Amino acid sequence: MKADHTKSQWGASYRLIAAEKWKAKSAAMGRSVTETLVEYARPQPGMIVLDVASGTGEPAISLASKVGPTGHVTALDLSADLLQIADERARQRAFTNFSTRQADVHHLPLPDQSFDLVTCRFGVMFFADTKRALAELNRVLKPGGRACFLAWGPFDQPYWSSTMGVLVKHVNGPAIVPGAQDPFKFAEPGSLSAALRGAGFKTVEEETRTLPWTWPGTVEEVWEYAQSVSTPFRPLLERVPADHWDRINADVHATIRQYVKEDSVKFGAVVVLASGTKN
Repeated sequence: MKADHTKSQWGASYRLIAAEKWKAKSAAMGRSVTETLVEYARPQPGMIVLDVASGTGEPAISLASKVGPTGHVTALDLSADLLQIADERARQRAFTNFSTRQADVHHLPLPDQSFDLVTCRFGVMFFADTKRALAELNRVLKPGGRACFLAWGPFDQPYWSSTMGVLVKHVNGPAIVPGAQDPFKFAEPGSLSAALRGAGFKTVEEETRTLPWTWPGTVEEVWEYAQSVSTPFRPLLERVPADHWDRINADVHATIRQYVKEDSVKFGAVVVLASGTKN
């Protein structure tokens, strides 16, 4: 997928509207995932950090709180519009060690050996040329610097199977169009660590974890949210005949309802964590 097309998809107006509408509940749902990646990355005071595919600002903002005033975090994304939201969030917290940069990870406009740490949450799966992008991240790391990634585990897990999985049963064709960006590209154990080794990283580690993934609201809300922000599933959503939506919505709501506890929807998320070090 070409970078300009990718940019238009990830920065599309429907996604920006959803990011603003659901920002508090989305942040709450992703909090455990964000905290896990930050903990895994082990940021230290004074570190210079690059967060890739930052979107509206996490985990970049959380990292900025860890590296302190002597450190700095650059939040990088293809979408300038999403980065504007990240900037505003950082300003609200009065961070002076945070900046944004619109750029393509395949062609980083950054000097060699600039960063102590690179992070990427739910972004590595969407790199059009994984080897090139990872090699670029390796290039901008200082010797001994570490790159840390968090990716989705398999499609067959509660959040996805109760939303897009139900949709697939009603619509002909695959959940993800062949050749399109695939959120589950690195779901197979060992695949992400193999990609890191192939890009020149050393001391590569990988593990799979199940983390809290809780929507603090109704089943109707979380289904609306899932449709609004899940860019790779747009072709699937667009294949739904208009007269099928009432039945699909009812089925999705019923399936999600099994995860409702008190006033929240508690799915759990299976994710892959992987890291590599530059020699």
